[in-house]
Amino acid sequence: MFAKVFRASFSWSSRLIIRSVSPTRYCISSNRSFFVSMGSAMSNTTSTSTGTTAPSSAEVKFSEEELRKRLTPMQYHVTQEKGTERAFTGELTYNKNTGIYSCVVCGENLFKSDHKFDSGSGWPSFYEVMNSEAVQKHTDTSHGMKRVEVTCKKCGSHLGHVFDDGPNPTGQRYCINSASLKFDEKKKSEL
Repeated sequence: MFAKVFRASFSWSSRLIIRSVSPTRYCISSNRSFFVSMGSAMSNTTSTSTGTTAPSSAEVKFSEEELRKRLTPMQYHVTQEKGTERAFTGELTYNKNTGIYSCVVCGENLFKSDHKFDSGSGWPSFYEVMNSEAVQKHTDTSHGMKRVEVTCKKCGSHLGHVFDDGPNPTGQRYCINSASLKFDEKKKSEL
């Protein structure tokens, strides 16, 4: 990591500190903080907190090298660095086909298409998990907000967040990044 102080012409600050968060992402800070993403792989992202790969409680672990080979840059950023794809850009946001949504990293089944709804948030939203044991919930206090992060229990990958503003019967809205999911189309009778 490096830190560099320089003069800038911003009205709210005359001193900024730039530090490397990853090879393609930098944090610029002063009395206000914001992230700058560099490179085409990051052009559709909004960063959350920086993260690590699978937590020690994960049942399955993959090497960084293997994941970088197997996943797209966006999938890696979302699942391993706790990133977020830009709203309304994910390829599964508008998917209305019948099937199962699973973790893109380990293949664990997470959501049924029957539980998907249009929340208007810009991310695939589900009111229920296929199996409550398939995900873990963690407090996320990044960006000055308190949210509940959802991760895959099997591999620890970041999926998104869950909110208490969903429809009946659960009242929950699992707001999940398309990049963290793989969709397998199935017939209604196979669900």
